[in-house]
Amino acid sequence: MDEIVFGTDGWRATLDTFTEERVRIVAQAAAEYFDERGAQTVGIGYDARETSPGFADALTEVLASNGLDVVRSERDCPTPVLAWSVKNREIDGGLVVTASHNPPEYNGVKFLQSDGSPAGEEITDRLEELLARPDLLPEAEHGSVSEEPLVPAYTRHALDFADTDLDGLSVAYDAMYGSGRDVTDALLSEAGADVDRLRCELDPTFGGGSPEPTEGKLGTLIEHVTEGGADIGFANDGDADRLAVVTPDRGFLDPNLLYAVLYEYLLESGGGSAVRTVSTTFLIDKIAKAHGEETVEVPVGFKWVAQGMQDANALCGGEESGGFGITEHLRNKDGVLLALVIAAAHSKQPIDDRVDAITDEHGDIYQDRISVDCPDDRKEAVLSELEGSLPETVNDVTVERVDTKDGFKIFLADGSWLLVRPSGTEPKLRVYAEANSAEQVETVLAAGHDIVEPLV
Repeated sequence: MDEIVFGTDGWRATLDTFTEERVRIVAQAAAEYFDERGAQTVGIGYDARETSPGFADALTEVLASNGLDVVRSERDCPTPVLAWSVKNREIDGGLVVTASHNPPEYNGVKFLQSDGSPAGEEITDRLEELLARPDLLPEAEHGSVSEEPLVPAYTRHALDFADTDLDGLSVAYDAMYGSGRDVTDALLSEAGADVDRLRCELDPTFGGGSPEPTEGKLGTLIEHVTEGGADIGFANDGDADRLAVVTPDRGFLDPNLLYAVLYEYLLESGGGSAVRTVSTTFLIDKIAKAHGEETVEVPVGFKWVAQGMQDANALCGGEESGGFGITEHLRNKDGVLLALVIAAAHSKQPIDDRVDAITDEHGDIYQDRISVDCPDDRKEAVLSELEGSLPETVNDVTVERVDTKDGFKIFLADGSWLLVRPSGTEPKLRVYAEANSAEQVETVLAAGHDIVEPLV
């Protein structure tokens, strides 16, 4: 049980650790948690990994054998589809078997609250306290199990929510062999777009890589769009809660700029604040200020974004890794609905033109991140050592202040910043930087690496 630790987005581990026995232990903890709250029905979903249906079987068996009724997706489905279904059908909560963007040798479990939002720290701490081997009821007291198609109702909602006609728009969509296939592309097609499909076959190995929609993994999509094969391109990660966008002029669109476009577009039809993580660009703050709105900064992890969205009654929330949510729809990241919303924005004004207008008004942004390998059991010690050795300058620029909301965010006198924080899903430390030029970002990141790496 010591191997079961909930990070920023559930419990995730390699398959030598993520075993059926431990999944059943997690299921028992979830059953106990639901019992404490008088819950009756739980939703179960899973991604396209080879091992995911079997782990979903284990979750289903333990939950039902504890007297809970289980509504299970009839196929692998995007996490946001299950999350919205839990909210829409007033189910008491949900569990999704997925390791998101990690390679196929990983798997994981995400816990959803009754409103479809990710479990906060209070819930995951309680789940860890409740970890125990299954204690099953007599068969006569077992709950029911039903396998149901969840996508059709979600699709109807998404089309009504976005309220757009994409007739005449050509879209390229890359599912990266994940659970967005036949969902995101079908939604765009249903809205009227002409969709070219890339990697939309079922492949539990994700083509031998990881289903992470970063620039280096989307070469075919980028080439297709920038060479005139489509008006805009979209890609989802393995469980389709993240979105990447490719445009004709810019190619892969920095997720920070994508969030800026989303927020600006949403402000066209209503007001509201925006929630962003500590690793997300200050450009969001500039847009908010220009519209008389506020920005709420939270630690990395969408559970914190979702909480911020609720506390501030925000219009939306987002993070620099490509996860975005619209409060009115779902306090969770959703790469499926967001593809439709961004397509709607593009159909009214090209995304490249929207980005140009934003940067003309507020200035360009440059941001990047690197990772430093660090065993999970060393992270706390490294951060403790870092606290006592923070520099007074970085590349000869004075450190003005340090924020410790999540790791160490170092603000420099020239307006740039450096962030060092532990990954919640991998044995790594993340180093982020934002500055006024790409060259400056590179030098700040290099300085961050030199500060952190010797401590590991």
